[in-house]
Order: sequence, then structure tokens, then C-alpha cells
Amino acid sequence: MAKSKNELLQGTLDILILKTLSLEPLHGWAISQRIHQVSGNEFLVNQGSLYPALHRLERRGWIAAETGTAENNRQVKIYRLSAAGRRQLLQERASWDRFTSAMARVLES
Repeated sequence: MAKSKNELLQGTLDILILKTLSLEPLHGWAISQRIHQVSGNEFLVNQGSLYPALHRLERRGWIAAETGTAENNRQVKIYRLSAAGRRQLLQERASWDRFTSAMARVLES
């Protein structure tokens, strides 16, 4: 699983990847770096978690990959969000919003 000061909840890596790719197509290392950066350096996504998640999302049709060139002129897979992935992201976001709202109500009671 992804590492952080606090472990990510199971299943959250998929939504983080989908959200990251909703902004622009990226290669794997750039995805993990973007998640790390945007989370305020809280989430460190290791390759042992990232690449199986990317392959799973690709099999589900939520992302697509094509060969591209990284900044260092190395051949890499560039991942982009598909239309089905965009729909899935909307569903996951709505579910996450319901979950966090309910959790906040319980913790604030």
C-alpha cells in the first residue's frame, strides 16, 4: 500500500490516481510525485503499490496508456484518464464526500 505518516485507507490510491490523471496525462513516477506534492508531502506512493494499481485501473478501462518520452528522454508509459475513468472519478468522489461527512459527524458528536 502507499506509505505516509499515516497509511492511506484501502482503496484510496485508485481515487488519488484518477484525480491526478484528470488534470493531465502523466507517467507513473510523475503520478507518485504529484500525489506526494499535492498532499503536502504526506503521501508517499511506492512503486510496489502504484504500478499494480495502474494496471488494475487500465484493465477496468478507467485509464489508458501509450508509450511516450519522459523528461530524461527515456521511454515510459504515459497514462491518461478515459471517459469511463472520468465517470468513475465522479462516483468515487461522491462516495468519498458522503464517507468523510458521516465520519466528521460521528467525530464531532
